[in-house]
Amino acid sequence: MHPTVVVGGGVVGLSVARALQRQHPDRPGLVLEKEDGLAAHQTGHNSGVIHSGLYYAPGSLKARLAVEGAASLKAYCEDRGIAYDVPGKLVVATSAREMAQLDRLEGVGGQNGVPVRRLSAAEVREREPHLRVSGALEVASTGRVDYRDVAAALAAEIREAGGEIRSGVTVASVKPAGSGARVRTDQETIEAHRVAVCAGLQSDRLARASGLDPGVRILPFRGEYSELVPGREFLVQGLVYPVPDPDLPFLGVHLTRGIDGTVHIGPNAVPALAREGYSWSDVVPRDVWEAVSYPGSWRLARKYGKTGAQEIVRSLRGKALVSAARGMLPELRAQDVRKSGSGVRAQAVTRDGKLVDDFLFLRQGPALHVLNAPSPAATACLPIGEHIARELGAA
Repeated sequence: MHPTVVVGGGVVGLSVARALQRQHPDRPGLVLEKEDGLAAHQTGHNSGVIHSGLYYAPGSLKARLAVEGAASLKAYCEDRGIAYDVPGKLVVATSAREMAQLDRLEGVGGQNGVPVRRLSAAEVREREPHLRVSGALEVASTGRVDYRDVAAALAAEIREAGGEIRSGVTVASVKPAGSGARVRTDQETIEAHRVAVCAGLQSDRLARASGLDPGVRILPFRGEYSELVPGREFLVQGLVYPVPDPDLPFLGVHLTRGIDGTVHIGPNAVPALAREGYSWSDVVPRDVWEAVSYPGSWRLARKYGKTGAQEIVRSLRGKALVSAARGMLPELRAQDVRKSGSGVRAQAVTRDGKLVDDFLFLRQGPALHVLNAPSPAATACLPIGEHIARELGAA
């Protein structure tokens, strides 16, 4: 019998496996990943930002784990020789209404323990000469990293401690069995003392297959990025985020210079036609049916239908994305931009159409299912791993 099994080879699953092994060094664990490699989905398709914790509701688990996670992730990168930097970011307002939201965010930063500073117009021009904004906050603790490098380092550490990682293994169910759990895969059945299920886009399906009612459905939202063409990267020097609209679930179009120097614009947020659908041509009928037949999808659409339509237009018409970004960056032209990569966000939605905005866990005896791990899950992966390891510690 395996002491511990972790389902999922993204940064959250790997962090859980690392934390469990550190908790019990004499009990090497087993990680199961359905893809041929690690970090294949959300981990390998995100913005690469180490978030500060500015946006999250004071007192929420997200807020606490983001601040703690950012600090621990930077220390981990130092320890493991992972390339990262901390350029900070600007949160900018372009209207009087947004200036009021900037004031609110400044207060939230203080409550969450995130140092923020109001910049003068001259300081904004010095940082980002091509921006034209009404005001800005500097969030100095925001960093950048390639989370695929973090996943590789976590995997190496797991193996160094005697753990095993198996790729190309699809888990069908995890059910209690005696004092432990039985993990049924497409290749074999594995007995384990305790199991952590970090299945991301497949998390609700695996919970239901394991005999649980997750109470939510995962709806996939694709975030599509564009990037500045060579020779126009000078328009953006660092990380620039708009003031988020508190009435909308996503952050809006932002400008991010990655650690490799590429400047991305986006993302939008459109319903994906497959749980792992990175373009409009990726269509999985089962995934579409599960989304459209779910009552929460229609209730969500009624609430955010207008915004959703605008996001789809941005996806289908590149000029719409440029127009949104030009509110901050007036020199931006349509010819300055080309399509880049995309990612799919696993968003848990309740039957009454509410977006689950915080981490959501469901315990089943010696197994714990991670049903929702929203941004900043990558930033907070290390304390999330420790949190889950503590939860499973008694199993």
